[in-house]
Amino acid sequence: MYYPRSFLKFILLGFLLVSLPLLYALAELTLSLDRLVSQSRDEVLQTAQAARTSRQLFEQTTTLERVVRQYLILEDQALVDDYNRLRQDFQASVRQLSQIPLEGAYREALKRLGQREDALHKLLTAPRRSASLPIELADGYGRLADDAQTMLTASSALTQEAIERLQDTAAEGREKWFWLALATAAIALALAIVFAVLIARPIRQLDQAIRQMGSADFSQAIEVNGPQDLRYLGQRLEWLRVRLAELEQQQNRFLRHVSHELKTPLTAVREGAELLRDEVGGQLTREQRDIVRIVRENTLSLQKLIEDLLKYHQTRAFEPATLGPVMLGDIARRVVREHKLAALARGITIDTRLEPALVVGEADRLRTIVDNLVSNAIKYAPRAGRIDIRAWQEGGQAHIEVSDNGPGVDADERERIFDSFFQGKAPPGGRVKGSGLGLAIAREYANSHGGRIAVHDRSDGQRGACFRLSLPQGAPLDAPTAAGAASVGHPS
Repeated sequence: MYYPRSFLKFILLGFLLVSLPLLYALAELTLSLDRLVSQSRDEVLQTAQAARTSRQLFEQTTTLERVVRQYLILEDQALVDDYNRLRQDFQASVRQLSQIPLEGAYREALKRLGQREDALHKLLTAPRRSASLPIELADGYGRLADDAQTMLTASSALTQEAIERLQDTAAEGREKWFWLALATAAIALALAIVFAVLIARPIRQLDQAIRQMGSADFSQAIEVNGPQDLRYLGQRLEWLRVRLAELEQQQNRFLRHVSHELKTPLTAVREGAELLRDEVGGQLTREQRDIVRIVRENTLSLQKLIEDLLKYHQTRAFEPATLGPVMLGDIARRVVREHKLAALARGITIDTRLEPALVVGEADRLRTIVDNLVSNAIKYAPRAGRIDIRAWQEGGQAHIEVSDNGPGVDADERERIFDSFFQGKAPPGGRVKGSGLGLAIAREYANSHGGRIAVHDRSDGQRGACFRLSLPQGAPLDAPTAAGAASVGHPS
């Protein structure tokens, strides 16, 4: 497909080509109107001239007949001279009518009219007069008047025929203009659609390329077809994609190397702290135990930060081959068991209402999502607080919801808490803040499963945070799954 060098020139070319059929139709309509006007003018002039000449011819015939009758009665030679002058006007009218396109019968009648007048003129001017001459002249001029009346009727018929021809021409013109307008509109519409597709294609390719890079997908090359300026823009986007891919690889290598280098000394520090806490090197004083506890807690926090950082940068390596049927209720029960000791330590009660909810996904990643939600709820719930976990399916979606009765999430932070390294308010009780990556990892995993995770208000209207994970529902359940309320926590 040929594209001009400039996108603007391509748009102007498309506009010109779309306008050409319409301009042709307009020109054809103008020419047709001009032809119709010209034909109407000629027909009107011709019929008006025929009608005027026919009336003149009839009046002249009547005058000739009157002069002849006067001559027959008075026998005055001056009347013959008057007749000759009137005869010249009569012949001029006959010549004018003969130049008008008449039908065959009317043209023959006009020819007979001229011949009859010539014959009567010879009888009138003959040197010798017979006794029957008056009768012959009277009868001849009477028939001459009838022929003139016939020509007058012929001119009226000619006018009617002209009107009918104009009507036929107008009807043909309307039909022709209708089909011409229909054809040109169809051609213009087809050209408009073609150019709209050709114009939208490079724009759509640019939009797709931008969306691809916006989602951090640098695996596919960017190619933009179209005018040269848009192709150049596509080449610059391809350069940017390659550059971003290289930077991401460098970043991942750097994180792997740094994390590996940090883990080795951190493991040694943690093991040393564990040995000191177990008093392997000798008995510790209370102050020394506090110092060891602080070192141990911070090494654990640093180790989790490194693990979260590595895990976050592995979230985009989602392998479809690991997908399979997963029961959200089973995931929730497993996570609750893993956090049982942490909940007991703070006297937190965890209530579960887990209805059958089947999805197709990667079990470990879904467990990570629920684990992050439950660990956040334990962190922010007050001592002797309560955490509710629900699972259900509705409207083709499987849902799992984790809510607590802690301070909740401010409205202006409900979207930002899913950003990388964002940390909201400090948890109650002076607990150490997290890495700011848990919810970001949860959102990445939810998006990779085609679902979403969001913060909602608690359905009972009480204070606290409520996180809901929604995923596309899997195949329908064939076997019943245990559901109900299981409770773990500090005994009341």
